[in-house]
Amino acid sequence: MPSNDAPHTILRELTSSLTAYHDLVQEILKTLAELGWQEGELFGVHMALEESISNAIRHGNKEDPAKLVRVECRLSQNQFWAKVCDEGDGYNPDAVPDCCSPENLEVPGGRGLALIRAYMDSVEHSECGKCLTMEKLRPAASDC
Repeated sequence: MPSNDAPHTILRELTSSLTAYHDLVQEILKTLAELGWQEGELFGVHMALEESISNAIRHGNKEDPAKLVRVECRLSQNQFWAKVCDEGDGYNPDAVPDCCSPENLEVPGGRGLALIRAYMDSVEHSECGKCLTMEKLRPAASDC
């Protein structure tokens, strides 16, 4: 069982297959659970992590088996931090339609990014949209 106060770093390179990341997601969720994260918090991390990696595979790398998705995570009792990078052409996140806008309710796209933003405390894009960095913070545990 991991120590609750020391951060844990997980680095992986994944093939661009929609089945390549399931074991990694389960490893991250298991580690967070061991660190004391609760079921509802784990659900949000699960959703955001799956969406970010599947978006990198499907939209970034276009499921090209020659391209990789790099995932770096830092996990602790109070923080989930992840950076997901693909080898695609990148994109402008501001150009993704707001899926909650009435005119876009039937337009495909944007829902995964909306979920990531809803469950994470911060979401940033870099390298012209090839990398997404997200973070979820938990309140510090009380000694009482």
